[in-house]
Amino acid sequence: MPATVWKGYLSFGLVSFPIRLFAAARPETVHFHMLHKKDLSRIREVLYCAEEDVPVERADIVKGYEYEKNKYVVIEPEELEQVAPPTASAMEILQFVAMKEVDPIYLETSYYVAPEEAVSKPYTLLLEAMKQTGYDAVAKVTMHQREHIVIIRPTDKGMMLHTMYFVDELHEANQTFTGKAEKFDKKELDLAKQLINSLASPFHPEQYQDEYRKNVEKLITTKRNGKKVVPIRQPKTAPVADLMKALQQSLAQTKQTARATSKTAKAKTTKAAAAKKTVGKRSTQVA
Repeated sequence: MPATVWKGYLSFGLVSFPIRLFAAARPETVHFHMLHKKDLSRIREVLYCAEEDVPVERADIVKGYEYEKNKYVVIEPEELEQVAPPTASAMEILQFVAMKEVDPIYLETSYYVAPEEAVSKPYTLLLEAMKQTGYDAVAKVTMHQREHIVIIRPTDKGMMLHTMYFVDELHEANQTFTGKAEKFDKKELDLAKQLINSLASPFHPEQYQDEYRKNVEKLITTKRNGKKVVPIRQPKTAPVADLMKALQQSLAQTKQTARATSKTAKAKTTKAAAAKKTVGKRSTQVA
């Protein structure tokens, strides 16, 4: 069974039922260790007291908040638990909203919401009601030593929960695009729309992979085998000088790629059909 991230009650009006949260995703990357360049031995981080300049054991470390320069108030873990809000054990639904009203910029981390097996009817009832009304739930929950505003949405396999950033956590000042009203003619707009439509297709996330991680893994294997590392050729890009020409070339290239892809897919289908027919003949002969 996967590790439980949070467990408690989900409150829907006067209806409450126990649930658990499980991590829905986590980033995958290649992990490196810090080594001593001289002999490639592992480097260990040492915690030390800046005042006495001596190493300190983790058991002798406490958390402190600096309220003035070099002045701290010590906070114990038990004290943090004492001031935890009710949402630490009970997640209360505050309202229901249409998902299209929520800007994706607010979404942070995703979790699976699972009911306790003994009390699953309220869960399935709420899930079905949300599906039929087309609404998602907004709730509050405390975990990882902070309170989150969350969105709970129904899916075909159950409920999903997404923690959200608060408004004051958004860095709107970093949004530098001013949206200048550049002029373009109808032909350019029509070509841009054609290019979008030519690239439009159903979303299949499994077709996308982290090429950088694959390249790093290949790099590690190459070096372990004592072979030469071949640099990845980077594309040469430059600002578009002729927008209309660039759009026309892009559209032509996309159509050519689509034809090649269709041809390859057709060939695979024909080959599979031939193989199936051959297997069928063999089965008949055996019979």
